[in-house]
Amino acid sequence: MRSTSEQADGPDGPSGEVGGGAGGRPAPEEHAYPDHWEADVVLRDGGTARIRPITADDADRLVSFYEQVSDESKYYRFFAPYPRLSAKDVHRFTHHDFVDRVGLAATVGGEFIATVRYDRIDDRGRPASTPADEAEVAFLVQDAHQGRGVASALLEHIAAVARERGIRRFAAEVLPANTKMIKVFTDAGYTQKRSFEDGSVRLHLDLEPTDRSLAVQRAREQRAEARSVQRLLAPASVAVVGAGRTPGGVGRTVLRNLLGAGFTGRVYAVNPGLGPGETELDGVPAFPSVAAVGAPVDLAIVAVPAERVPEVVADCGEHGVRGLVVLSAGYAESGTEGRARQRALVRQARSYGMRIIGPNAFGIIDTAADVRLNASLAPEMPAAGRIGLFTQSAAIGVALLARLHRRGAGLSSFISAGNRADVSGNDVLQHWYDDPATDVVLLYLESIGNPRKFTRLARRTAAVKPVVVVKGARHSGSAPPGHRVPVTRVPHATVDALLRQAGVIRVDTVTELVDAGVLLAGQPLPAGPRVAILGNSESLGLLTYDACLTEGLRPQRPLDLTTAATPADFRDALAAALADDTCDAVVVTAIPWVGIEGTTEVLAASLREAVAGGGAAGAAKPVVVVHVEMGGLAEALSAATSTRPAPARTRRPTAAAPAPVPQEAPEAQEAPEPPDPAAPARNIPAYPAAERAVRALAEAVRYGQWRRQAADPGRVPEYDAIDQAGAAALIDRVLAERGAGQESRGVTLTTDETGELLGRYGIAVRPALPAPGPDEAVAAAARLGYPVALKTTAPHLRHRPDLGGVRLDLATEEQLRTAYAELTEALGKPEELQPVVQAMAPRGVDTVVRAAIDPAVGAVLSFGLAGAASELLGDTAHRLIPATDRDAAELVRSIRTAPLLFGWRGSAPVDTPALEELLLRVSRLVDDHPEIVSVALEPAVVAPGGVSVLGAAVRLAPPPPTTDLGPRRLPSY
Repeated sequence: MRSTSEQADGPDGPSGEVGGGAGGRPAPEEHAYPDHWEADVVLRDGGTARIRPITADDADRLVSFYEQVSDESKYYRFFAPYPRLSAKDVHRFTHHDFVDRVGLAATVGGEFIATVRYDRIDDRGRPASTPADEAEVAFLVQDAHQGRGVASALLEHIAAVARERGIRRFAAEVLPANTKMIKVFTDAGYTQKRSFEDGSVRLHLDLEPTDRSLAVQRAREQRAEARSVQRLLAPASVAVVGAGRTPGGVGRTVLRNLLGAGFTGRVYAVNPGLGPGETELDGVPAFPSVAAVGAPVDLAIVAVPAERVPEVVADCGEHGVRGLVVLSAGYAESGTEGRARQRALVRQARSYGMRIIGPNAFGIIDTAADVRLNASLAPEMPAAGRIGLFTQSAAIGVALLARLHRRGAGLSSFISAGNRADVSGNDVLQHWYDDPATDVVLLYLESIGNPRKFTRLARRTAAVKPVVVVKGARHSGSAPPGHRVPVTRVPHATVDALLRQAGVIRVDTVTELVDAGVLLAGQPLPAGPRVAILGNSESLGLLTYDACLTEGLRPQRPLDLTTAATPADFRDALAAALADDTCDAVVVTAIPWVGIEGTTEVLAASLREAVAGGGAAGAAKPVVVVHVEMGGLAEALSAATSTRPAPARTRRPTAAAPAPVPQEAPEAQEAPEPPDPAAPARNIPAYPAAERAVRALAEAVRYGQWRRQAADPGRVPEYDAIDQAGAAALIDRVLAERGAGQESRGVTLTTDETGELLGRYGIAVRPALPAPGPDEAVAAAARLGYPVALKTTAPHLRHRPDLGGVRLDLATEEQLRTAYAELTEALGKPEELQPVVQAMAPRGVDTVVRAAIDPAVGAVLSFGLAGAASELLGDTAHRLIPATDRDAAELVRSIRTAPLLFGWRGSAPVDTPALEELLLRVSRLVDDHPEIVSVALEPAVVAPGGVSVLGAAVRLAPPPPTTDLGPRRLPSY
């Protein structure tokens, strides 16, 4: 595909020199190198590439790249045979002004694998400068890297660059036979036009992002990042770099764990210190370097001192290793020097197209029958199951593996990411989202590097499978050592609320994480909150009943089977409860029988029999067991019912990785037998305390309700009286006049500007007139009309009616003058109090509506009642912007003081539809104008017949950088 300046006589022809003075345009003006355009991206096959601007220093790289491109690809690029680039071509393609002419390259190992460039043109297709807003775009991808999604990634980035430089449209000329490039454009999701002229296809793309282009971008992101994790979990060959020559040590331990798990691929040991004649370690081939292996290596486990890691990474990268698990410590967790070492590690690995788990990682596990990978320090391979487990802490990872094993819960895969310098919880969520082997996702997070993206991915994943999160380091005030996270201004409780809004099951402890995980992995979601309770202890039944009420469930009266109940009685009662249409879940409580041995196993079998015989009704209801001092019941239930293993499932893609040749493990470390495929599907979880069982059940109930509601998330309504263009003009004018640059902390609008801006979105603010003296107060009241309110606006008294700074319902001049005298006598001089007069609003409930842009989590809409009590209790609800009508309704009803809005104790219900409309108008305002970084309406008085906004404040700033918009890119931790 060629640009207008590259006619049939080639890019070096008479009209070809756009940047050097020929072709009717002067040489480009020098601009600073735009380093913010640099980005690491994940490609379709899971490998990575570096995208960066092309500079004059890239001449040799460009020539080498072009020599490796086929004649056919060159023909498609220039519409004519063009075997080599001339010196003028090289100069032109490497010298850009980064405004009217821009070139980007995708690199792996420092070498070009693809290029893209645009040239700004006028409406006649000739070279132009600003304000022309169209550009010609052209790509060239090395044949060996075609099909990896390189061109699609480059299009996203060059489009973002063009928009930044004021270009709104791309034009491209493509030969009809170049179907791959035509597909890149047509699949991108931009609004486009196509025509056929002079034997070529002419494409015009509108670069304004659309819902479809964003959906395409995120679908590609998901496939690429999921594939990158899958490549790590399902390698065909593994090299353990740093496997010691003697037993013990981290590397040798991982090697033995790999063999003991029965890994189905090839295993190699790598140790530069091997002596003469040493060719094996633990029965596997041993080599002094990865290069010496002489065969493909997909995954390298790095267990060498931190100072030796760079040479290992170079050895791996130069010989095609796809990914690294770095167990080595001594990185960001160790201080400033370690942080620099960690950044260098990520840059080096990504330059070779490799992804990293770690450093300071515990390892990874995949239980698929055709993989059986235990590349971790865990001595035993977990049973195969339906739970995906991710942790950032090695110690917590060990504890969770042990607890899940004791509860009989199997895993599909396990990742302990350590410092998560590259692969993070977001990447793992992308993988587990459509992983058929994983039904439940458990995450232990100490930090969230990109909360905005995490919330988006969690919402999507939670729509198809449960996501349970426990967050460590919540109250330390900083991220754990080694974890770089964006600065956030919102409280931890707000982040929690937003995660719950996204469908995430938030728990507080690792015990609760396991409790919820085993229930969700083995039981169906309840259809509602109605709970049947049965057992052989009245007291335990009552404790369970109380726990249900505490968690907001609707328990039925406990059925006491008495202490004389037999396992058969339990079976019959459970079967009856499962068949009962008036309950949605069943809690079985059990205490030990006195003087009778062996009843634990019999009880477990009886409960299993009742569940198995429950038919369709039983299959739709979860069953949990609460037991007291019945040792072995949890294990018996697990043994009786198992989790849902899928031993026939496969992970390793045959196209990307050839079938491995299985390698025998030493006799002393035979691989465990795979689970019985005929084992029943449901695992009945058992808990040693009623509160734990009910809490897990309540989380399942709330999650089930969220799933049902997520099917209809509501809509963002359209309202009249919205002047988006007028609001934008006002914002631009204020920012221009106040000189708010990128480093500015923002501009607070004046009272008049605030009223004008909000008025353009149909939000009326009641005027408040200044009253520096009693005469001015009387004049203001005459202008507004009695009755009026007299209020102080001093910062230390604002919104604090409890301090006496407000006088209401002043119906006459005399009352107003008296109130003014009392106010100034009690609280201070007028110049200190800054009093104002405002017309009285209808009586109602004082509320607070706020919206703010946070660089980490995005735009957040908040609502609560006004007053010190609500602030002290933290009784505020939050939703992400843009809010839907359902979000607004839930926002109003989710605060604990919501009954005051709905006629509590005989008071008149207020106009909640008007309140919800106000919330949605504020959401729309902030969503339409990213320059608005905060809005506060305080108070907004909600009366039985409408809402009155009595105070408002708006702050503007240049749009903050976001972490989840724009072209795909990997984060830099």
